Amino acid sequence: MPEIENKLNEFALFVDPHRVMVLNYKIGSLYFGSGDFETSIDYMQKIINENVGLRYDLQCYARLQHLLAHYELGNYELLEYLSRSVYRFMEKMQNLTLLEEEILRFLRRAFNIPSYKTKDELEKFLQQIKGFEKNRLQTRVFVYLDIISWVESKVYDKPVSEIIKQKYLKDKRCVQDKKSTSVEKRA
Repeated sequence: MPEIENKLNEFALFVDPHRVMVLNYKIGSLYFGSGDFETSIDYMQKIINENVGLRYDLQCYARLQHLLAHYELGNYELLEYLSRSVYRFMEKMQNLTLLEEEILRFLRRAFNIPSYKTKDELEKFLQQIKGFEKNRLQTRVFVYLDIISWVESKVYDKPVSEIIKQKYLKDKRCVQDKKSTSVEKRA
C-alpha cells in the first residue's frame, strides 16, 4: 500500500478526487477485511473528512465501515455517538435503507449486550440481515459492505478474510461444477 500511496502522491495532478476517494474506500475495506481496523479507520477518515460534495454513497458506507471498525476495536464509548452521527448523515443524504437502519440499531444496542449473550444476538442479527439479501431494494448495501461476512466472522469466530475466502472458493467450485456438467451434456 505505501507504494500505491507514493504513486498517488506523485501523480496527484493527474488523478481526479473521485478516483482517489474510491481507491481510499477500497484500500480501507481491504484493511478492514484483513483485520487491521486502525488503518481501515484512517482510510475511512480520509473519505469522511476530505471529500465533501463527492459520492455521498461512498461517504455513507465509509461512515458505516468506520463505525464497524470502532466496534471491532472495542471503542464502545464512541459507538453511540458515531451511530447517531452516521444515522443523521445517511438520513440527510436520503441514503438510509431498512438494512442500514437494522445495522445501526444493532450497533447501538451492541455495547449494552453482556458478553455471554453477544454470540446469540449476533446469530439473530445474522438471520435478520440474511432476509434482506433477496430484497432487490436492499442489495446496494451488500455491494459496498459485506456485512453478512462480517457478522458470520463474529458468529463463527473466524477472520473476515477467511469467511470471504471460503465463499469465493465455494462459488468457484460451483462455477467449475456447472461448466463440467454442461461439457458432459454436450458430449
